[in-house]
Amino acid sequence: MDPNVSTWRKSSHSTSTGGECVELASTPGIIAVRDSKDPDGPKLIVKRDEFAALMTTLKH
Repeated sequence: MDPNVSTWRKSSHSTSTGGECVELASTPGIIAVRDSKDPDGPKLIVKRDEFAALMTTLKH
């Protein structure tokens, strides 16, 4: 996955006022996460199952 050419989607929890802005891009096996205020900055790239485990942990 090349996160520089992926289609990024902004989180529904992100605000238009510049608050916590998270964007996601995905392929069948990988999820990439970035800060929409810094699209050229670092990206977190993880396998889908690792991302699912992260979301489960964050929810609980």
